[in-house]
Amino acid sequence: MAKVAGIDIGSVFSKALLMEGGKVLSFHSIPSGGNYRIAAEEALAQALDKAEVSPQDIACIATTGYGAALFPSNLRLTDISCEGKGIHYLLPSARTVIDIGGQFTKVTGIDEEGNPVGFATSERCAAGSGRFLQLIARVLQIDFKDIGPLSLQAKGEVKFTTNCAVFVESEVISRIAEGATKEDILAGVHEALGAKILSLVDRVGLKRDCVITGGGAKDIGLVKSLEEKLGFDLLVPEEPQITAALGAALIAWEKLS
Repeated sequence: MAKVAGIDIGSVFSKALLMEGGKVLSFHSIPSGGNYRIAAEEALAQALDKAEVSPQDIACIATTGYGAALFPSNLRLTDISCEGKGIHYLLPSARTVIDIGGQFTKVTGIDEEGNPVGFATSERCAAGSGRFLQLIARVLQIDFKDIGPLSLQAKGEVKFTTNCAVFVESEVISRIAEGATKEDILAGVHEALGAKILSLVDRVGLKRDCVITGGGAKDIGLVKSLEEKLGFDLLVPEEPQITAALGAALIAWEKLS
C-alpha cells in the first residue's frame, strides 16, 4: 500500500507526517531555525526513522506552510486547505477552525468534508499571532510553555493601551516597573490577542463546533480566555501543531487513491 508524506514548513516549526492507507504512521516536529529546507529534511528524516520507512517507499510528498516552496515535493498546497482536511479527519463535527500560528492567525469555515468555505487572516503585525506570545515570554523571561499556567493564576488583568506588538513590548516593561505581576500581564496579553482573534471569527461567521489549532492552542490561558469570550468550550486536537501536515498527507493519499 502506498505511503505518503505531508510536510508543513512553518515560520517557527516544521512538521512531517507519514501515512499509509489513510492511517498515520508517524510524525515529527522541529524548530524551523534559519533554513526551512534543512528543517523540513530533518523533520521528514525523523518521521521516516520513527516509522522504520525508507525514503524510497514514499510515493508522494505534499508540502504546505510558510516555506513550502523551498522543499522539493510532488504537491504544493495551501495551508488553509490542509488545515481543513486535517481537522476534519480528527474532528469531523468541526465547522470553524482557529489556527494560531507563529506568523499569522487564520480563521477558516469548513464544510462537512473539511473544504474551506471562507477565511480571514490577521495582518502582518505580530500582535495578531503566536509571535506576540513569544515576544512577551522573552520580555518576561519565562519559558513559552509556562505562559498558559501562569496566566491562570492572575488576580487581575493588565489593560494595554496599544495593539502594536512593538509598543506593547515597551508597555510591558513599564508595567513591570510599576509592580504589575507577570500573571496579570499575561492575562492582559491573552485579552488583547483574544480580541483580535474574535474579530477574525466575526468576519468569517462562527459555526460550531469550533476548533483551535496551531502553536497557540498549547497555551491553556489563551484557550480559556477565548472560551470565556465565546461562551462555550473549544475543541483542541491532541497534537495541534501537526494538523496541516496531516491534511497535506491526506490530500496526497487522496491523489493516489
